[in-house]
Order: sequence, then structure tokens, then C-alpha cells
Amino acid sequence: MASWARQVSRWCCLLQSARAAEFPGRLSGRSSTTQACRGFTLLPSRNDVLPWRWQAYRHVSVGSCSPSGSAKDGSVSSPESTLPSPVKQEQAKTETLPDLNAKILYEDWDDIPPSSALEEISEEEAVQIVAEPLLPLQSSTLRDYVDHSETLAKLVHLGVDLSQVEKRQKAGQLLLTLDFEKDIRKILLFLKDVGVEDNQLGPFLTKNPYILAEDLEALETRVAYLKSKKFGKAEIAQMVSRAPYLLLFSVERLDNRLGFFKNELGLSVKKTKDLVIRLPRLLTGKLEPVKENLQVCQIELGFQRNEIQEIVFKTPKILTASKKRLKQTFDYLHNIMGIPHHMLTHFPQVFNSKLLRIKERHMFLTFLGRAQYDPAQPSYISLDQLVSLPDEVFCTEIAKASIQDFEKFLKTL
Repeated sequence: MASWARQVSRWCCLLQSARAAEFPGRLSGRSSTTQACRGFTLLPSRNDVLPWRWQAYRHVSVGSCSPSGSAKDGSVSSPESTLPSPVKQEQAKTETLPDLNAKILYEDWDDIPPSSALEEISEEEAVQIVAEPLLPLQSSTLRDYVDHSETLAKLVHLGVDLSQVEKRQKAGQLLLTLDFEKDIRKILLFLKDVGVEDNQLGPFLTKNPYILAEDLEALETRVAYLKSKKFGKAEIAQMVSRAPYLLLFSVERLDNRLGFFKNELGLSVKKTKDLVIRLPRLLTGKLEPVKENLQVCQIELGFQRNEIQEIVFKTPKILTASKKRLKQTFDYLHNIMGIPHHMLTHFPQVFNSKLLRIKERHMFLTFLGRAQYDPAQPSYISLDQLVSLPDEVFCTEIAKASIQDFEKFLKTL
């Protein structure tokens, strides 16, 4: 339709130019019979009024049409004779129109496109017609917008999982409002400069798409703060990769978190730094579970403050573990197996093991008469040997039995 409209407009312009070329001749023929008077304008008749009459009107207006005093025969002089010299020159210019080539006009008429939308077209023309899919007004998934958004398409190519991003509050709306070149590229370059690997950019943005809306200067300030606390470049890269939300925290909040763990646990600056390097989500997670687990260790499990410091430093995950699981594991180790506090403090990694695994192996050793956890006694079995070894190695080296015997025993439980 747009091509048809442009063609029609071109024909109209050509037709107007052709009729304008005939207009000055008709105008000269009428000038001898037109009554001249001061203050009026020579205009074509009503039948000759066309869309271009205003241009003709501007150039044919007469400044003074009163009869000449030198005319002795009573005849009225032509309006052109009374025009000032500059106006005559301008009129001459406007009346000099280029001749039109009729052949070109006819050739233009030959290029007429189909005048009806119902007119049949060939199969080749039909195949060339591309119908763009409509953009959905609203959708519950970002998948419907990928074909319409260059930003989403590039993020998918980068490895971002949009199905996970859209589950996060307002994250999908955020991505639809961002421009890849203007908003996202600078953040990607910043993350690469921090130390995030290329193959980790997609998973990183999947977990934390909100960083794309952060101010670049604020992000650089937070990294500079970590460097001022003597965190190395590799350590910062490790922390940012393992805790994607870390750089969303302001400098003040990061400083408060570091101060909390230093003061609450009584750790030195170096040990506090080592603690958050090994488990950087301590800086981004909630502090309430951490406080509750510290109270459980001290009040309900009976560990001393110095023992808690050693346990936390060796096994930081104990600060974010389930309180119920923590108490159940301690109850079995301490009250059923008879493991004292100082041994649990020496190997706190046992709290990260599954309670079922501990029960199965302890019961099998008890069945074989080899459940000995006292280091002063012969055939001593450490907690590390109990929970860390694979089943085959545990059976052959610790239990002195075959894996088939262990599997048969488990079926009796």
C-alpha cells in the first residue's frame, strides 16, 4: 500500500505540472478583456481554479492597474505593462516552465502496481511475503519476547536461563527495559575485569539479573572497598562468582557484615577474611539464622566459645545449617556413639555428613564389634574415616568386610 500511495502522489505531481504549463497561455488571452482597476488582482475564472492557483496568484498580482495617461485612444493597458520591472522579471521566471516529456508520463502509468488487495499473485511473490509475528501485549514468560528483543536474544546466546530469571521478582520486566549496548555491555566488561570467567557470565546473570540495573560507579566503589580490606584480585573474583549478590551490597553494609563476624566470633582480621572467602554468602545472607545457630552451639549443644570459634573457622557452613539437623546429628554423635566435645571440635566436618550415612556405618561397625572411637584404644576409627571414605574403601579397610556384606546388612535395617 505504501508503494501504491507513493506512485499515485507522483502521478498527481506530474499532472499538476502539465496543467500549470498551459495556465499562463490562458491567462494572457484573458488579460485584454479583463477590466483593470487599482487594488484588485488578476485571477483565473472559477473553472480554472486548481490546487496550484495560489502560486499563480502570488506572481500575477498587479501593483497598479489605473489607465495610462499617455493612452490617447482610450484603450486600457495590459496589466503586465504596469508591473514594476523586478516583478516582470520574477513573473517571466515563474512562467518559464520546463517542457514535460509525455513519454515519461506514460511510462509512469505503465508501472501501476496491483490496484486491488484481492488480485491474484504468483507463488514466487507469495513466498517473498514476510509476516512479522505480533508482539504479545502481556505474557507470563520471557520466551514470547525473545524473537522481538535483541537484548533478550543476546542474553540467551550468552548463556542466561530466562526461565529461571522470570521466577525472580520483577527481573523479567527489568530485562525488557534494558538496552544491550547502552546498559548491559558495560556491566559485562566490568564483571570480566573483576575476574568472572566468560563461561560464568550467563549463570552469574541468571542468579543475579539485578546487577544490570546497578550504577557502574557504585559497583567499582564496592570492589575498591574490598581491595582496601586486603582482599586480592583472585579472592574477590572467587567471592563475586560464588556469591553473585555480593556487589549489590553498599560499602556500609559490607563493612557492617565483616565487623559482625569479627566481633561475634572473636576472630582476628585475617581469620575473618579467610572465613568470608571460603563462604562469601555469609556477607549476603540473613544474619538471624547465624545468630540462632551460634546460640544453639553454645546453649543447647554445650560447646565453649573457643570451641565454637574453631568449629566455625573449620566448617563455616555450620553457621547456615538447619538447626534441627544440627541438633539431631550432635545428639547421635555425642549421646549414642559417645563422641566427646573435643573430638567433635577437632573434626567438625562430621556435621556436614548425612545422618543416615553416620547411622548405617556405625551400626555395621557395632555389628562387627569394631565400633571404637577412642584414640587411646587399639583399632581406633576416626570420625574422618567414618564419614569421608567411599563405601568400598570403608568396608575393606575400616570394617574389614566386603561390600556385599555391608549391602546385606543394610537390608536388615
